[in-house]
Amino acid sequence: MKCLRIYATPDGESHFDEIELPTTKRSVHPDALPFDVTASYPASRVRITHIPAGVREVSWHTVPEPVLTVRLDGSVEYETSDGEIRHVPAGSFVLVEDTHGKGHLSRHSPEAQTVIWISLPNGLELTQS
Repeated sequence: MKCLRIYATPDGESHFDEIELPTTKRSVHPDALPFDVTASYPASRVRITHIPAGVREVSWHTVPEPVLTVRLDGSVEYETSDGEIRHVPAGSFVLVEDTHGKGHLSRHSPEAQTVIWISLPNGLELTQS
């Protein structure tokens, strides 16, 4: 399962990466067909954020700890300090790990948005694609 990642290098510059979340086929209950399921990852908290309509750009910022964001509606455009820009539509998830350095910019679509933030203080063990 592919996931967009924002991370910082030791010099504090932020970049994008696409990572692969390994999955295995598992049944979620005895009568279910198997689904592709990732490993379980420890999370310290879950927050649901409502971004009001009209909030457009959030200046350069970092995250206090690694967080997996799940965008339920609306969209966002992220820009990393190396100048790369990625559009993230509703239904997408992004692993944000730039906890130091310059950070990234967030440009939100004009409509209100709902985003789930899952704090992952130990990050994830991932295979790079």
